[in-house]
Amino acid sequence: MTSRSSRLSGWLSHIMTFQVNVWFLLSIPLLTSPTQTQKLLDHAFNPKDYMINQAEGYVFFEIVEPEELSYTYKMNQAAFSTPWNNTFHGIPLVPSDPACGCGSYFNAEDVEGHVALVDRGECSFVSKALKAQEAGAVGIVITDQNENNDELYIIMQDDTTERKVQIPAGFLLGKNGHIIKNTLHRLRRREAIINIPINITNVQIHKQKQPPWIVW
Repeated sequence: MTSRSSRLSGWLSHIMTFQVNVWFLLSIPLLTSPTQTQKLLDHAFNPKDYMINQAEGYVFFEIVEPEELSYTYKMNQAAFSTPWNNTFHGIPLVPSDPACGCGSYFNAEDVEGHVALVDRGECSFVSKALKAQEAGAVGIVITDQNENNDELYIIMQDDTTERKVQIPAGFLLGKNGHIIKNTLHRLRRREAIINIPINITNVQIHKQKQPPWIVW
């Protein structure tokens, strides 16, 4: 009789836990903003699982110099470009001139063999990547022109022109791009020194050196 009572008690406990979890998940959208909802859901699951899932579909790089910008940055890889298969250590990240990267580069000599940093807008993502490729860049980072964008990652699709991009491309949040470019300008530097891509799959979130102005 005691064994049956124990089993019954265990079943009731599981049912009550299930009801509480369902209530929690259903009530989140009513109690919080979309951003807060995502954070609560993140914490509702195993942090290790979230760490692994977060790294999927993104490309990460770190700035080595200047020290003021020495953090790890997240990008969304372009759908039309080659992947970031090659690892570049100590390679310059060079803001393009023109900033939009839609025309021939005035600073092609600085960009050649390096990674171009280009603003979004005025032409397609594919056109930007091809212009960077034409200037000799080995990769391109396209940042949103909205300097306040600190959470929306744009999916960079093909422009249906069937032009082939032979270098990797990634989308960087506008706030990151704005701070990187402004800091380089203030320090009178032509480039930042980066390692790209880097693997953070086995690095726990609290140990990742994220920019203090961004929440991943």
